[in-house]
Amino acid sequence: MIINELVAWLSDPEHWLSSTGLLAQTGRHLYYCVLSVLCASIIAMPIGLWIGHTGRGGATVVVLSNSLRALPTLGLVTLFVLVAGIGEAPTLAGLVILAIPAVLSGAYAGVQSVPAEVRDAAKGMGMTPMQQLWQVELPNAAPLLFGGVRTAMLQVVATASVAAYVGLGGLGSILLEGIKTYDYGQTLAAALCIALLAVLLDVLLSRLSRAVTPRGIRSGPPAAATSTG
Repeated sequence: MIINELVAWLSDPEHWLSSTGLLAQTGRHLYYCVLSVLCASIIAMPIGLWIGHTGRGGATVVVLSNSLRALPTLGLVTLFVLVAGIGEAPTLAGLVILAIPAVLSGAYAGVQSVPAEVRDAAKGMGMTPMQQLWQVELPNAAPLLFGGVRTAMLQVVATASVAAYVGLGGLGSILLEGIKTYDYGQTLAAALCIALLAVLLDVLLSRLSRAVTPRGIRSGPPAAATSTG
């Protein structure tokens, strides 16, 4: 049975501790995912926050997000590899592009979700536009903003596995090797590790979102932040 093959494969210390084993490849997979989503956040989050704050370019966000989501990521990664050669950089570029739409949409939607009366209250307190964004809109937008990051992370975890087709390491390489050699125990072990990694990262981001979201916003409707001068 396939469960017996899974147990037998996982019972071999070599499959865990070697340079191409589960521990090493999980570390690589995690590195690719975190780096890709971090780069996407650095690019997309300020743009989404600015568009949400100013109300300008909202239609562009929707069109751009839908267009990027429609791109075949593996095809895009393959194109980058053909142009730039096999390596981490072209593959990671494709993963960053994959993550941008969810982060951009989350940041934009988060700021747009702040009620008008909250914005008006912030203005009435004499806050500058930048103070309104950082002290009022950003804290209120945190749940949706992190929701976008969580979505991006889940997409990248899955796609990074497929990117092993073009030479990227990580858990995808173990998965593909198992498929090629008809080693179902290895294939299932890699698939389970990918699923567990996705769940773990989602839980961690959920905890982080809760930690940075003000308690009043978690427990009730958004409210204007108190001016600290």
